[in-house]
Amino acid sequence: MQVLNERCAGLDVHKKSVVACVLSGAERGRVQREVRTFGTMTRDLEALSVWLRERQVEQVALESTGVFWWPVFTILEEAALSVILVNPQHIKQVPGRKTDVKDSEWLADLLRHGLVRASFIPPAEIRELRELTRYRKTLVQERSQEINRLQKVLESANIKLAAVASDVLGVSGQRMLEALANGEENPEVLAELALGKLRDKLAALRLALEGRVKPHHRLLIRAILEHVDYLEQSMARLDTEVQQRLAPFARQQELLQSLPGVGERGAAALLAELGTDMSRFPSAAHLASWAGGCPGNKQSGGKRLRGTTTKGNSWLRGLLGELAWAAIRQKDTAFGARFQRLKRRIGTQKALVAVMHHLLVVIYSVLRDQQPYHELGPDYYQSGDPQPQQRQAVRRLEQLGFTVTLTPKDAAA
Repeated sequence: MQVLNERCAGLDVHKKSVVACVLSGAERGRVQREVRTFGTMTRDLEALSVWLRERQVEQVALESTGVFWWPVFTILEEAALSVILVNPQHIKQVPGRKTDVKDSEWLADLLRHGLVRASFIPPAEIRELRELTRYRKTLVQERSQEINRLQKVLESANIKLAAVASDVLGVSGQRMLEALANGEENPEVLAELALGKLRDKLAALRLALEGRVKPHHRLLIRAILEHVDYLEQSMARLDTEVQQRLAPFARQQELLQSLPGVGERGAAALLAELGTDMSRFPSAAHLASWAGGCPGNKQSGGKRLRGTTTKGNSWLRGLLGELAWAAIRQKDTAFGARFQRLKRRIGTQKALVAVMHHLLVVIYSVLRDQQPYHELGPDYYQSGDPQPQQRQAVRRLEQLGFTVTLTPKDAAA
């Protein structure tokens, strides 16, 4: 087999140790192998980078093992070494021959002959932005969980505030909950704390706020309100930091917001997951495959079997689902027309995945060409020829048990 990297290294990364194997030698010469084990503390990883540079290693490959590869990749990247991250599923060792040394040697041998495929790793500034946006999303989810817990506490106390107020934690809702936590039990007094349009429902509020609030209910309400307030403050700090880090990518963020359903935060999350350099993906189809937005290949005996979508980037996939729903619900868009067109034939969930795939293709084109999205309109998928639509309408009526005869309007007159 042809040797593409004459001096390369494979790293088998664990929580407390890194086994490094360096292979060197020409294609037809004798291959020299050197193996050494390092710790995972910063000083140990710096020693690993020095050791690799002393051996003039041209390229380094390491497995994607949870989060343990992060510090290794960061230190080697700072040392200006060429590092590629490899999916463990792509480099499975022969069964019965697994040790840490053999794993590192096998990885180095595959890299030596160019048989490994590098995973997509965005630049450092995008990775930092990604950590911020992902953490903010977890805070949003945690806030939603706290609101659900608050609702359970209110139900336990026979308080039916959610049956009258659309937002339990709105301004009026928080005023009432603060009063409940402070010991106020009179429903008349609590209802008078309502503001705005909620005052039109004072009679219903008095009934909803008449409950059986006990001391432990007040303690739980107070704790949940304080936790929600802390989460909102944390999200505000993260928003400020994200906006500062998005300053160099203001143009790309503006382009992404030209798409229906994509707002300021959605554009920030897309940039954090995808980056701005679309040259890392040969085509939009490769990007869709990496994101898990297209079916997997499953063919046997010349037959195409049912292939479910691949896993891909779960964070990006969830984000695309949210953006796709937002785009579908906007009026007079091609995304909504595409969804309605596919929904009748393949169902809601599959139609949503198709819209997610189409949205990702458009995002790829917008970032690659640096041009805003041009809305195609709801009539984009309607053919100029009425014959296909007539046949579809007749077929659907015949399936319902009708015999259909078409008469042109002019002839009927």
